[in-house]
Amino acid sequence: MLEELRALQKSLQQEKLSLFQRRVALGDLITDRWANAREYGFGEGTSCYDNVLILGDVRVGNNTWIGPNVILDGSGGGLVIGDYCSISAGVQIYTHNTVNWSVSLGKLPVEKNATRIGDGVYIGPNSVISMGVTIGDRAVIGAMSLVNIDVPSLKKAWGCPAIIAGDVDLDEVPK
Repeated sequence: MLEELRALQKSLQQEKLSLFQRRVALGDLITDRWANAREYGFGEGTSCYDNVLILGDVRVGNNTWIGPNVILDGSGGGLVIGDYCSISAGVQIYTHNTVNWSVSLGKLPVEKNATRIGDGVYIGPNSVISMGVTIGDRAVIGAMSLVNIDVPSLKKAWGCPAIIAGDVDLDEVPK
């Protein structure tokens, strides 16, 4: 049976390479990203790779793309992600942290706070969104950013830690 599974993986991998010039994990070869999202109760048209780690109360709107190797942590009060968002590969979004619990040897509680991502938000690869952060509608988060501040709507932010770096230019967007 293992040989048959390997042969199936090889065949599916070759098909994926020829169609999309990419190689993905076995789970992503045999599952449908849109079906994955539907099984989580996410909105219509949303896709979610099989290797995404989803914890707790996570709600995602319509037509959102959740890339590979993402962590969506809703265990600390809920995570809400809006419509038409791009959550790039390797993004981590948290609603809790265990810093004080760890350094107090368990005497202090795990900190929890809801996190919200608005509509039309782009989050660049390998960015980390800390618990309690709100990112407004149509904001842009640069790659590899640590976002531990709120980002208003129509703003760009990047860095480690992230800073507000300017406005999103919508002049090119069709009305």
